[in-house]
Amino acid sequence: MLTHILAKTLRLLPNQEKKAPMVSHQQVKDKREIIIETSVKDTYISCYYPLGAADDKLPVYMNFHGGAFIMNEKEMDDPYCRQIANHTGCMVINVDYAKAPEYPFPAPVEEAHDIIQWVRSHAGFLGIDPERVAVGGQSSGANIAAALCLLLKNRQEPQPTLQVLCYPMLDFVTPHANKPEPDPYRAKLPQVANFLNKCYVPNQEKAQYPLASPVMADDVKGAAQALIVVGEYDAFNPEAVKYADKLKEAGVSIRFKEFENCTHAFTHLGPKVKAEEAWSLIEDEIREASKAKD
Repeated sequence: MLTHILAKTLRLLPNQEKKAPMVSHQQVKDKREIIIETSVKDTYISCYYPLGAADDKLPVYMNFHGGAFIMNEKEMDDPYCRQIANHTGCMVINVDYAKAPEYPFPAPVEEAHDIIQWVRSHAGFLGIDPERVAVGGQSSGANIAAALCLLLKNRQEPQPTLQVLCYPMLDFVTPHANKPEPDPYRAKLPQVANFLNKCYVPNQEKAQYPLASPVMADDVKGAAQALIVVGEYDAFNPEAVKYADKLKEAGVSIRFKEFENCTHAFTHLGPKVKAEEAWSLIEDEIREASKAKD
């Protein structure tokens, strides 16, 4: 009960990532709000159609926002989804996934699986190409995207064309106090990060499960090609590097980009020049991956 109360209290804090977006608000051809019935809960998604879209089989990019698994909502990524849609020609799906502690691991991963299956099976309704679906996210959202790819692999189902992992949280086994935290306030209060971790993975034994901590996966061969973006001074930098190396060793096509002098969530908090560079890189990779099955 106390965990739920604390989580709800944290949700009342202002979302700094939403206050001053790093990109301008763009018009899109259409934005559709849809509710999907999943095995976890009814899930809201926003579908952004790019300006000038004439193709009735558009490629897709599914976005999972950040928020430490317990906070924020899909609308925080609205300006970024609009830009990605217009700059890549993809229909972008913005997912308001289930939050912990009400929905702990593995609920959001199973929910993501249900959503990508629904998207593929409703291609005609959505006007998309079911064979050209990429996934990605930031921080906790990147964890869900990476875990989704592993779950699809485990179930021998088609991989996305690309997984975009922005400063991903991929390791629940290593205590946050043992991670290189540059923020002096967060460094002094690792128990806060520990609380967030416990919200999503309350059973420590499950922290070692690859779908919770993808860096613990023994076999990643066959996972979707990846773009991994991380800040130089991000506490999650080592696990991002470790996962990139693991993918590369397994023969997975991987592009890794470390942004100098940047910390966690820099794509949403700045510096603006670095954020713009990161979004441009992400758009380039999504655009290229969307051509894979042309």
